[in-house]
Amino acid sequence: MGKKRTIKVWDPFVRLFHWSLVGAFAICWITEDEWIDLHVYAGYSVAALVLIRMVWGVIGTRYARFSDFVKSPGKVLAYLKDLLSFKAKRFIGHNPAGGAMIVVLMFSLLLTVVTGMLAYGAEGLGPLAEPLFSNRPYGGEFYEEIHEVFANLTLVLVAVHLVGVLVGSLLHQENLIRSMFTGTKRG
Repeated sequence: MGKKRTIKVWDPFVRLFHWSLVGAFAICWITEDEWIDLHVYAGYSVAALVLIRMVWGVIGTRYARFSDFVKSPGKVLAYLKDLLSFKAKRFIGHNPAGGAMIVVLMFSLLLTVVTGMLAYGAEGLGPLAEPLFSNRPYGGEFYEEIHEVFANLTLVLVAVHLVGVLVGSLLHQENLIRSMFTGTKRG
């Protein structure tokens, strides 16, 4: 038997983005109440990473582009239906459910960052302190509660994402976690 053919799927930027985002979000989660400066800088890192990824989703390599993996809700639902019956088609890049998860995760992360900046600004700190909070009726606790809701929602989405990765790996007999390190998948 010959060597199995592999395809380069995830470019170095996508992989660096992915694992940097994992690290930055983990730091945010771990430092939520104790080390506010580290929490804030990690939150700004999350924002920068997501914004850069949005640009890369337009101009990046084939499998990094949103046009490659963002599908209509009907296609996402059809894929999920096939997945539940163990007949889901294998995709070289992201499958329709994975593509939808990326969009939802990025949106949730941005809402988490924005509400965190609002909470920080309400305390008179950060870039939103003066322009938005010179005479606002809501205090930092109001925005902090909203921030925590979005942070918890993001954590739930991360768990669903991990379940999806494991199900896809088992169904198609490939290690999707490894491919996010190596950048390759079997052809």
